[in-house]
Amino acid sequence: MEEQTTELTRWTLHGERVVDDTRRARLSIAEVELPDGVRFEQYVIRAPLSAMVAVMDDRERLLLMRRHRFVFDRWVWELPGGYVDDEEHPAQCALREVEEETGWRPQAVEPLLSFQPWVGTADAENLLFLARQAEHIGTPTDMNEAEQVTWIPLDEAYEMVSRGEIVGAGTVIAVLELVARKARGEL
Repeated sequence: MEEQTTELTRWTLHGERVVDDTRRARLSIAEVELPDGVRFEQYVIRAPLSAMVAVMDDRERLLLMRRHRFVFDRWVWELPGGYVDDEEHPAQCALREVEEETGWRPQAVEPLLSFQPWVGTADAENLLFLARQAEHIGTPTDMNEAEQVTWIPLDEAYEMVSRGEIVGAGTVIAVLELVARKARGEL
């Protein structure tokens, strides 16, 4: 796909005032101008970089966690992951999060892809990693993360997306990407 060099539809940011700033998110109001000259204010969320890991074993099963998400009051299945700490390398964060949340230790991770889950309102880059092996080292150290941790076949995870049991953007994207790579013979 060719990138256009014109900027006829570029929105202009005239300023941004912070409403609230915490360790996990900064909420602000941006003053924006559209290309046709219309100006308005819009809420903007800026979140720290986060890393998630699709841990897959040699039987093409994903390591998933069942957990409650209070914001929309549902039980869902997700990949392990979390925010990258200051001066922490994203791959190290990915390894740490898997171990803390699941009790499994991946040998290594490789980049899978990155995405922005809510491009119209938030800057919240998520990095997805793939781990092809993991060793069980014990009980998860973070007891607040998961009700259940289990290995689920990739094909079943794909069906869980369709049934609405997997709804988090990162997990949905990882499942779809892995299914596509499997179909192309790249896994």
